[in-house]
Amino acid sequence: MENRSTNSRNLLIAYGILASLALIWGSSFILIKRGLEFYSSAEVGALRVSITFLVLSPFALSRLRKLSFQEWKYLAIVGLIGSGFPAFLFAKAQTGIDSSLAGILNSLTPLFTMVIGLSFFSLKIKWFNMAGVLIGLAGAIGLISISGGRSFEFNIQYAIYIIIATVCYATNVNLVKYKLRDVDALTITALSFFIIGMPVLLYLLIFTEFIPQISTEPAALKALGYIGILAVVGTALALIAFNKLVKLASPVFAASVTYLIPVVAVSWGSMDGEKMTPVSFLWMAVILLGIFLVNKKKIVSH
Repeated sequence: MENRSTNSRNLLIAYGILASLALIWGSSFILIKRGLEFYSSAEVGALRVSITFLVLSPFALSRLRKLSFQEWKYLAIVGLIGSGFPAFLFAKAQTGIDSSLAGILNSLTPLFTMVIGLSFFSLKIKWFNMAGVLIGLAGAIGLISISGGRSFEFNIQYAIYIIIATVCYATNVNLVKYKLRDVDALTITALSFFIIGMPVLLYLLIFTEFIPQISTEPAALKALGYIGILAVVGTALALIAFNKLVKLASPVFAASVTYLIPVVAVSWGSMDGEKMTPVSFLWMAVILLGIFLVNKKKIVSH
C-alpha cells in the first residue's frame, strides 16, 4: 500500500516537472533569438554555459565529495553532451533555420533516446511505449506544421546542428539514468557545469569580443539580460529539475518534454493574438496521448 502511494506521488511529481519544463524550454527559443540580435552564436553559447557555471559554482564546491573515477568520467561526458555542445549547437542553428523547423527537429529527442537506450543501455520497452514515441512525434510535427503555415525551408547546413544536439541530449538522458543512478540531480548538474565551465568562461573572455562589447555598447547589456534569464532559469534550474525527472521516470518519458514545447509555443502565440483552430487542439490531444503511452507502465532495464 505504501509503495503504491509512493509511486502515485512520484508519478504526480514527474508530470508536474514535465509541464514546468515544457513551459520553461518552450520560452527558451525566443530568449536565444533575442541574444542573437546582438551577440554571435558562439558568444551566446559561451555566455549561457558561463553564467550557469557561475550560478552553480557554490553548489558544486560544497559537493566536491569523493566520487568514483567512473562517476567523474560520466559527469564530464554529461557536462559536454548534455549542456556544453547543445548550447553552441542550438545558437548556431537558429542563425539559419526558423523556429518551426527547429521545433520539429528538437522533437526527435525521444526517438533517439529510445533507440540509444535499446542499443546501448539494455532499455526494455513495451510496444505501446514505442507507439507513444511515434504518436507524440507525429503530434508535434502536425502541430508545428499548421502553426508554421506548412512551409519549411530545410537547410541541412543548419538543421544538422539541432540533429546532433538531439543525439547529444538522448545519450545524456540515458547516461544520467543508468550510469549516475546514485548521484542526486543537483550534484549532477552543478558538478557537470563545474567541469566544463571554466574552459568555456576563459574562451568567452579571451577569444571573443564580449569584453569590448559589454563596456562600449548599450545594447549589449540588454541582450545579456535575456541570456542571463536563459542561463539561470532555462539552463541551471531547468536541468536540475530535468535530472530529477530522469531519476523519477523513464529516460524516454523525460525526453518527451520536447513534444510539449510546441504546445507552449502555440499557446504563447494565441495569447499574443494568433488564432488557434480546432485542428490545433486535435494535434495537442495526439501529443498528450503519445506522452501517456510513453509512460504507461514502467519501462525497466536489466
